Amino acid sequence: MSTESDIREFLVSRRGKITPQQAGLPAYGGNRRVSGLRREEVALLAGVSIDYYVRLERGHIAGASEEVLDAVANALQLDDAERAHLFDLARAAARRPVRRTRRVRGPLPDSVLRVLHSMTDSPAFIRNGRLDILATNTLGRALYAPLFPDAATATTNIARAQFLTPAGRDFFPQWEESVNTTVSLLRTEAGRAPHDTELTGLIGELVTRSEEFRTAWAKHNVRLHHTGRKAFHHPAIGALTVDFDAMELPAQPGLTLTAYSAAPGTPDADALRLLATWAATEYAHTAE
Repeated sequence: MSTESDIREFLVSRRGKITPQQAGLPAYGGNRRVSGLRREEVALLAGVSIDYYVRLERGHIAGASEEVLDAVANALQLDDAERAHLFDLARAAARRPVRRTRRVRGPLPDSVLRVLHSMTDSPAFIRNGRLDILATNTLGRALYAPLFPDAATATTNIARAQFLTPAGRDFFPQWEESVNTTVSLLRTEAGRAPHDTELTGLIGELVTRSEEFRTAWAKHNVRLHHTGRKAFHHPAIGALTVDFDAMELPAQPGLTLTAYSAAPGTPDADALRLLATWAATEYAHTAE
């Protein structure tokens, strides 16, 4: 899809979520043809002409000032993730690279890997914006084992495994929430890196092969994913729900270290200890 299409569909989808009442506008007439705001109402709230807003919503956003983008974001009541996405789309429209690019990254620094592997009590992994798991500690590999095709494979893609393998649905018991999270993260990354060929290839594959992904992708939802709780169903230890904290690596732009933990004395903490015991047996050969 083009950047113009993404801009248009994102703005239309956000406009459709805001009612006149939520925007503090009177709702004149009883036969509105749209469930959300009309274009002229967004223009009024943003303080721009109707013609100018229509032009923005058609995808012609390159050259729009930060003040205008802020005004549109305020009119549409965008959250932090949506606001950042709008600015990402505007930057992508302004750059217009001549050709699509493939982002090439070298191996992870040893210092980063040492930090990862020093986290012995918490499952942890490092991923990129495409949701490729690039490295794990022992517990992280144990937790995400169902998403790896075999024990010898060092990397995997969370989205591809989630939507295109039978293990994916079993591994994420809160399926609808997990689908929305995964797709929203990929949509956010697509705004940041719209010309990354590996990312667009992944999205194209998922849109083609998964109706659930295709439906969720069309919603144009985005999100920030820094902390929260996540549920899993592991084939060896059963159900567990753990807290997660995701930390971007400043020295490695685009990479995120995610770690899971559970409060002491809880069944989920017991489940993590059981996972460690399973991992010690499952991966014993790697220490030989």
